[in-house]
Parts: sequence; C-alpha cells; structure tokens
Amino acid sequence: MISIEEHDQLEIPSALPLLPVRDLVVFPFVIVPLFVGRESSVAAVEHALGSQRMVMLTAQREVQVDEPGCDDLYRVGTVGMVMRMRRLSDGRLKVLVQGLVRARVDSFSSTRPYMLGNLTSIFDLPLKQMSVQTEALMRSVQERLQNYNELSRTLGPDALVVLQGMKDPGRLADLVASNLPLSVPSAQEVLETPDPVKRLRLVADHLNRELELISTKANIEVRAREKMDKAQKDYFLREQLKQIQSELGEGAESDEHAEIAERIRESDMPSEARQEAEKQLARLTRMHPESSEAGTIRTYLDWLLDLRWRHATEDRMNLKEVKKVLDEDHMGLDEAKDRVLEFLGVRKLNPKNRGPILLLVGPPGVGKTSLGRSIARAMNRKFVRISLGGVRDEAEIRGHRRTYVGALPGRIIQGMKSAKAVNPVFMLDEIDKVGRDFRGDPTSALLEVLDPEQNNSFADHYLNLPYDLSRVMFITTANRVDTIPGPLLDRMEEIRLPGYALEEKLEIATRFLLPRQLERCGLKEGQLEISPEALRQVIDRHTQEAGLRQLERAIAQVCRKTARQVAEGDEHPRIVTPEDLRDYLGPPVRLPLDQISEDTVGVVNGLAWTPTGGDIIQVEAVVMDGRGQLILTGQLGEVMKESAHAALSFARSRSAALELQEDFFSTHDVHIHVPAGAIPKDGPSAGLTMAVALISRLSGIPVRRDVAMTGEISLSGRLLPVGGLREKLLAALRAGLHRVVIPVQNREDVDSVPAEVLKQLEIIQGAEIDAVLNKVLVKRYGSD
Repeated sequence: MISIEEHDQLEIPSALPLLPVRDLVVFPFVIVPLFVGRESSVAAVEHALGSQRMVMLTAQREVQVDEPGCDDLYRVGTVGMVMRMRRLSDGRLKVLVQGLVRARVDSFSSTRPYMLGNLTSIFDLPLKQMSVQTEALMRSVQERLQNYNELSRTLGPDALVVLQGMKDPGRLADLVASNLPLSVPSAQEVLETPDPVKRLRLVADHLNRELELISTKANIEVRAREKMDKAQKDYFLREQLKQIQSELGEGAESDEHAEIAERIRESDMPSEARQEAEKQLARLTRMHPESSEAGTIRTYLDWLLDLRWRHATEDRMNLKEVKKVLDEDHMGLDEAKDRVLEFLGVRKLNPKNRGPILLLVGPPGVGKTSLGRSIARAMNRKFVRISLGGVRDEAEIRGHRRTYVGALPGRIIQGMKSAKAVNPVFMLDEIDKVGRDFRGDPTSALLEVLDPEQNNSFADHYLNLPYDLSRVMFITTANRVDTIPGPLLDRMEEIRLPGYALEEKLEIATRFLLPRQLERCGLKEGQLEISPEALRQVIDRHTQEAGLRQLERAIAQVCRKTARQVAEGDEHPRIVTPEDLRDYLGPPVRLPLDQISEDTVGVVNGLAWTPTGGDIIQVEAVVMDGRGQLILTGQLGEVMKESAHAALSFARSRSAALELQEDFFSTHDVHIHVPAGAIPKDGPSAGLTMAVALISRLSGIPVRRDVAMTGEISLSGRLLPVGGLREKLLAALRAGLHRVVIPVQNREDVDSVPAEVLKQLEIIQGAEIDAVLNKVLVKRYGSD
C-alpha cells in the first residue's frame, strides 16, 4: 500500500493504458480487487506491469457493452497502481489496484491492442481553512456512517476507526462514497467534484438517503416479524379456546372430524384399535389442518377404517358343490382338491378351526396360481394374490413405521384391505424366489404370517396394532423347495403338482385351452377345428414342458392366424391336421430324441428331473490308454460327479467278472460324458445310468436301445430311491422309450402315475445293479 508521503512524491505519466471497469467507480486511496478478462484489458495490465505499474481506471457508461469504445467511457477516472497480479486457470487476471489520483482523459493515442489515453491530473481545490460548518459536516457524516454501519454491518471495526479519525474532508468523502452502494452515475458525480467540501455534502446526501432506506427496510422486517408472532399467538389462543369449549361441551367438531368420529363408532375394529383411532383423532383435532403431521394422521386413520377387522364372507359348505366347481376349472390335481375339501369338512364340523397354509409345488404352467383362484371361487371367498418373486425388503411384508416419509403398510395388510374381508384366500406366489439383502430378510417376516399359532396377532409396523390373520386361507406356490428356508417350509403343508401326461394335456387342450383361445380371438363355432392328431403333435413336437403355457401359446398362434384370414374375408371352415401345422407353427421346435439306431456299447438313456419337468439324458462312456484318470464332461454338478466316482468304484470291484487285468485301471483312462454341455446337471439319480454305461464299455456288451433308467447307487451295488419319478416316466414316454428301470424302493411312487401311462410302459424294478445289468444288456456280462 502506498503511503500519503509516497503518494505526494509520485509522478503521474501524461499517457497511460486505459482499463475500463464495469459497474464500479474507483476512488483515490481506495484498494479494490478486479477480475480482468477482455483481451484489451489484459494487454493494458501486462503493459503496466512492464513499466510504471500504472493504469487509468475509467467506468463504463453501459454495463452490457463487451468491447467499449472511446465514447462508451466516462472521461474522468482514477489513476491506479497495480499492486498485485495473479493469473487464473481460465486465462483471466486477478489484480489488486490502489487508486492514486483523479485524472481526465483528454484524447486517445491508440485503441489497439489496448486504449492509450493522454491524461491531465485533477487535484482537489485548496481548503483555505477548516471552518466550523465544514467540521460540523465531517462529524455529521462520521456519526451517520456509524449509524449506517450498525444497521448494514458493511464496515469492519478497523475501517470504521480510520474513517472516524479522518481530518481531510475530501479523503473522507472519497472513502465514504467507496463504501456506499451507489449507482455508477451517482458515484461518478462524486468523483468529478473537485471541491472537497461540496463533495462531502454530496456524499452526506447519499449517506442520508441510504440510511433512510436501510432504516425503512429494518422497520418492515420488524413489522413482518411482529405479524408472524401475532399469527402464532392467535393460533395458540384458538387451540386453547377449542380445549376450553371441549371441556365445557360447547364446541362442535369440524365436518371432517365428525365424519371420522362417526366412522370409528360404526366400524368393526376391536377395542385396542378403536382406542388408538380415537387417540389419533384427538391429536388431529388439536393440530393445524395444513401441517404435515396432520396429513400423516389422516392417512393412518383411513387405513384403520378401510380395513375389515371382523367382517367375513360366508363359506360355501356344500362339499359336493365345491368339488363340482374345482373339477370344472381344473382337470386332475386330485391331491390339492382333496386337501381343500378336507379343510372345508373340518371347518363345517368346527367353525373355529384355523386356516391351513398350503404350499403348491410344481413345474411352471401346471396351474398353481389358477388353482388358488379356483379354490376361492369354490369356497365363495375373496381372492388376493401377491407375487414375492424378487422381494428383498422386509418392509414389503411388515410395512414401514409411520416416522418415515411416505410410509405404508406391508403387502399383507394391503391385500387384506383390498379383500374387504378377514377370510380371503390369500395366494403368496413364487415364495421360492424371495431374496435377502441389507434391508432385511423377508422370509423371516413371513414366519409370523404363515404360522397358525402366531398370525392371529400379526404386527404390521405401520399399523402398530395386532391384526388377526388366523381366518385367512394362505396358499403359497413354488417351483422348487430347496431354496425355501427350513423354518418357513416347516410351517406349510406341501402338495406336489406333477406335470401332465400327454393324454391329460390333450384333454385339457380340447376342453379348456382351445375354447378359451377361440373366444379371445373372436372366432365363431365351426370356423376353426384342430384335429386330435394335430393337437397330439403340437404337444409332442412343438412344446416341451411339464405344464401348459407353451401349449396354450401354440394354440393361440393357430387361432390368431385363422382370425387374420377370416378378417381378410376367407370365412370357409378350417380343420387343422398334422400336415398343416408347419404352416401355422413353423418347423417343430423339439424333434424326437436322437434314438440310438441299434444296441450300442457304452451309451445309455438316463432319466432326469428338472424344475420344468422330466427329461432324457444320454450318458456315454469310453475307455482309453492312460494313467488311471476319470474324466467327466458335460457341466456336471458335485453330486453327479460323486455318482460317477461311485460308478467307477463299483466297476473296479467287478474286475474279475469283467475279466480285466489287475493293472487295467492304472493303465487306462475312463471318460464319462453327458451331452448338452451348456446345461448344468446335478443330482444322484444318474448313478445307475453311469454304472451301466461303464460296465457296458468295459465288458463290450451293448445296452438295449429301448431302455431308460434312473436310480442312485451305493458302492456295494444297491439301488437307492430317487425323486420326481412321475415326471421321469412321462419324459420316457414322450421320448418313445417304453421300458424303464427304477429302484425297487420307488414302487409306491408308481401309484401316482396315471393308469394310461402305466399301460404303455414296462416298469423294471431292481434292488441290485447286477440284477439290472442282466435285464438291460443284450447278454450276461462275464460270459461268452
């Protein structure tokens, strides 16, 4: 900073580069920071830094002018000293400038690369003597400046001390003007006044005006605050008045509150819920109607009042009528139908019996969801369905607490609200696909819902009241049970819904699927007929599933193509035969199993179970020179790999019967392959298939090509039972294999297979591998 002594000794050049300033007037002895971005201005600053560090600071007449010319600038400005400069990352300069002396631009020497002006310095008129009026004016300005600073807080304590000790009226005027929010024309008028006393009077006028403005603003804010305080006071007084009137029995509730109170009186909620509703209503009447908490309480009361707490629909107790309705909607599924009839029979004798928890397990498309809807219709109950597939948040079941913004009850309570009864048939679909993450475990919340001993007082976080679910008939569905947690699975009665046999699919397609698709496509009776042979080929060649979804899609495709032809004017009746299916459905998507053309060594047909039904797998075994390794391919799971090792150990134990050399297995590698390597496979039921393929390869005896088999094996050669037998037998029949080998311990499972399927199959039951080998190999192994 330049002192007064240094200032008086400075020599101001007659020509200096001009630095135009937007929306600001710089006064002498004032230090201001400036941001310089225009090319001409940057060039002017750089020139000043390379010489005397001085520039001429002049204010622009119009702020919006980007490239000001000579006529766009005031001619009177301030010569400034560039004290410090810093270049910013965006190319601009940040400079700190101290005003030195007033000057007038008489002419311009050049305008590029920056404006260069010829200057004449302007000095204050000499003050003959400090008169009493001038001293009084200075004190007045200093006092009013202190008052102004008390209201605006724009000056620091150090700056205020400097201004209070100022003895020069001209310098006082300049410093005060630089700290007032003056417009550019007003500040320029102050700058262009050379008489220090006149300049101080002019600044005093501006200071008085600013002081009046800021005082008025402060008064307005005070009055606004007083009005706000008065509004709050009036609100509290009104609330007190309401309480007084309530105590005296003189006040009347608002229409909305009166309506809610009436609904509470007429509702069927239990006493605990009624007390909570009345408590929340009392809180609501004391709140401002526009407050956010009032809206939360209104929503909570609506949920309490919309729920049915005791109202139940009347069950249809005529068991014959119920059985008739179930048979109309679904063919087969006898086990599930019998369980519903048993429940109604118990309910008829004991009305207080709690609802069962049924778990329908089966492949996709066998009718699990539609069976639940049919059960509700048969029992004359409301039907509610929610899908649990992909649910990972426990709050989906139990709801959110009301402290959260936008809180709602869980999906159980939401379903009960939509049912408008306490005894609906409530279907929880895809319960085997519930997930878990950092938000909790939904299956743990379902433990209370699906436990008959606990769900009479189910606690939803949002309601925070016990709700009785004991009269609900819960039905859950799943494709597999191994993904359901054990404690949850233990609370449900598992009912297996197996896949359909070909004859069952044919009858269902004729009775249900085809008429439904004809109606949906707008086809009239007689316009389309699909022959039984064509339907059989659609089932056998164009679909591959345990359920009926693909079959219905194929039938719908035939109906749509026919509907288009009818809409185009071709209305003659159509009978679709097997030869026509390629025109409607394209080539078959499932060709017959690549049947082994002849009895082959080391190739065996196996039976497998998948979540979509039964399937055929072919197991191949080869033996080659090597170092005694077992090679397994086909993307096999750990259990299936263990079965392969067990099969190899069994084969080694029969080395004598196979007439193998002692070092045979140490000098040969065994390779077992299961085709369709892109599909993961696992399970113990392929053990028998692998053992037979290996014995066939080692003995050189072919395996009968028309045989399929399934069974787990032990090292001693025993056959152990397997699951999914019905689906496996249906898969064998679909593949055209009519001889099937199963463990003898699965003989009771054969009873669940439809009689028309058993008529087409020869079931071979075995307890030991050796006995089975003699039935599936073309001759006895170990003999000539």
